[in-house]
Amino acid sequence: MSEEDGMDDWAAAMAEQAEEEAAEGDAEAGDAGDHAMDVTVAELDELSEDAPITQKEKKKLDTILDIPVTISMEVGRSHISIRNLLQLNQGSVVELDRVAGEPLDVLVNGTLIAHGEVVVVNDKFGIRLTDVISQIERIKKLR
Repeated sequence: MSEEDGMDDWAAAMAEQAEEEAAEGDAEAGDAGDHAMDVTVAELDELSEDAPITQKEKKKLDTILDIPVTISMEVGRSHISIRNLLQLNQGSVVELDRVAGEPLDVLVNGTLIAHGEVVVVNDKFGIRLTDVISQIERIKKLR
């Protein structure tokens, strides 16, 4: 199936939906009496990647880019009593709520933004992002 066929199917489905909505609208208009709705289609400009940034916009962006944030990687969590916490010493093992090999959570200012895995680069630990949470999902979690 070519892209044109897909677009033709899409256009046909949209036309069919418009006809059904028009038929429902006519039936509702008959029931509603004098309550007619005037609908206009909004014309929106296409967004493009290469739209030039004005100096004012660049200044605003520079201000945002300089805001410090705290990024943390969470291996797991555990709930223990204060009694058990005070008994911890060097060599103690604390059981976490995650299975070994499970991705780590990457948090920015306490908000989950991604999952990742631990890597070692030049004898230093790091994290490779394996799944970045979409902006829509992050906004849903804020509500």
